[in-house]
Amino acid sequence: MKQCLAGCFFFCYFAQQNSTISMNISVNKLHPYTLNVGQAIHHGDWNWKNVRSPFARIFYVEEGTARIVMPEGTYNLQPGHLYFIPAFTTHSYVCDTTFKHYYIHVYENPNNEQSILEEWELPFEVRGCEMDLELIRRLCQMNPFLKLPQSDPAVYDNHSTLISNLQMNQRRPFCDKVESRGILYILLSRFLKTARPKIEVKDDRIHQVFFFIHKNINSHIDVEMLADKICMSKDHFIRVFKNETGYTPNAFITKKKLERSELMLVTTDLSVKSIAAALGYDDNSYFNRLFKKHTGITPQQYREKYSQ
Repeated sequence: MKQCLAGCFFFCYFAQQNSTISMNISVNKLHPYTLNVGQAIHHGDWNWKNVRSPFARIFYVEEGTARIVMPEGTYNLQPGHLYFIPAFTTHSYVCDTTFKHYYIHVYENPNNEQSILEEWELPFEVRGCEMDLELIRRLCQMNPFLKLPQSDPAVYDNHSTLISNLQMNQRRPFCDKVESRGILYILLSRFLKTARPKIEVKDDRIHQVFFFIHKNINSHIDVEMLADKICMSKDHFIRVFKNETGYTPNAFITKKKLERSELMLVTTDLSVKSIAAALGYDDNSYFNRLFKKHTGITPQQYREKYSQ
């Protein structure tokens, strides 16, 4: 196992040096947690529809075939491959035969200065190797209490289970936390090797704005204030931001606030009104209308659906 891990670290380093992707990001910005990990064996019964979770998923397929329906299309899952599904991505599973795979649910703390998994577009599929399988098995061995009791998302994809698993993560011995985090880093590196930013931005001033919005998402963010911070007039800033991102500053801020509200509805006991206020919305009715436009349901309906 030691030789396997040494080889794995060498491979990751070599791949990074030869990658054409330059991610000018500190590894200290990436703080993934293992919420769930385990092996699942299905016999035509992995058929959950419209799954949407506040955490990302990694799958390693061992045997059999299945399909995942994503917003952009349907994908066939193949043995020996790793798959990544971002948080808050509505998707469905289709399985009509024997299917054996490992799953890892990955949570990234939203209070970090930067959200790597949120800001970068990771490939859906990468080829795995025996080394990856050994690492996932080790992760399962270390964390037997994080195995899902059932495969039905309605059973585990809720407020109480998420909070409970985060607390179990914190109670583990420090050495286990370090090893688990290291394994997650290695597995995520497979996808990060060819990742692309979700929004291609060349102007460093707009990157500064992204950072400020993420850090201050729970406050009222004024467009004129953002323009002042990067020494632009308001009108010029709006034009540059729209050209770089495809969004107006207000539309981008609203999108990020609503994404954060989804997470808060699932991971906190705050009232909808309190969540709206925490995100800088004084008018609760206005927040409810924005949220329904974003998700198709009201905040209360969202909480009832995902926080059982």
